[in-house]
Amino acid sequence: MPLHRNQLPQMSGALFLSDAGLETDLIFNHGIAIREFAAHTLLPDPEGREALRRYFEGFLRLARELQVGFILDTTTWKAHRHWSADLGESAAELAEINRRSVAFADALRAAFADNAGPIVINGVVGPRGDAYAPEAAVAVADAEAYHAEQLGWLAKTEVDMVSAVTFTQAEEAAGFARAAVAAGLPSVISFTTETDGRLPTGQPLGEAIDQVDALSGAAPLYFMVNCAHPDHFSSVLGDGGWVRRIRGLRCNASRRSHAELDACETLDAGDPHELAAQYGALAERLPWLNVFGGCCGSDLRHVTAIARALQLRPAAA
Repeated sequence: MPLHRNQLPQMSGALFLSDAGLETDLIFNHGIAIREFAAHTLLPDPEGREALRRYFEGFLRLARELQVGFILDTTTWKAHRHWSADLGESAAELAEINRRSVAFADALRAAFADNAGPIVINGVVGPRGDAYAPEAAVAVADAEAYHAEQLGWLAKTEVDMVSAVTFTQAEEAAGFARAAVAAGLPSVISFTTETDGRLPTGQPLGEAIDQVDALSGAAPLYFMVNCAHPDHFSSVLGDGGWVRRIRGLRCNASRRSHAELDACETLDAGDPHELAAQYGALAERLPWLNVFGGCCGSDLRHVTAIARALQLRPAAA
């Protein structure tokens, strides 16, 4: 049974970590090919599964060392029907890979059951389309119906929560949140932004958060920002009430735009300590932030630097 689905421990305000840029770390730092940038394709292969295990164990050991909580993601970001043709996977196979991904995470949690901080299994869901450049507008009702399929698969597993990660459109995010309510799953929405702090659709981040809340009855427990460098969005985090809805950050190590990253054949890992200092500055401005990890270009070095910069910060209400 899920351990925390009825009461997510990160809502207490205590410090929680997550992992970093899974795909970019394995591809560029470890030379592991990931078909179609879909990490779940590694699970059926013993070597791929071992690479995933080693990757996540590093972050779980860090959480153990610092005695903090950890949000343990599943490898299901692209394990939904939009990518089935590219991946050559049927709906039945996708359902099974969602189940296997959660089982993999559950086994990791059991292996680190003596961690002082709680380990929360997070079912990760990606957008219906390109996370850098949305291919088409997705209406709320269409998004609700579409994401209901994968959320239905995840609801039958040990996941404690689900997150819409690297979402680019407010209406799709609202539909996801509504589908999560119907599936009985607590949800989080994590938007990505361009270098101007706006979503790839051009919508301001604050307007997107307010729109999701209006269309979903404020269903998401909280929001996050991921796959953007702090320089890209920190200037838009002003005094609006919507800012308090943001609880977590998973930033890129690179300052490059999405278009530049998409065309880049080498890894831009940035500076882990500079990134940690920027996280610290944002946490000082927004003391209710308490979920921190990394995204593209980042790895265990970055999250370690971030965690050490933040671990002495008192819990916020």
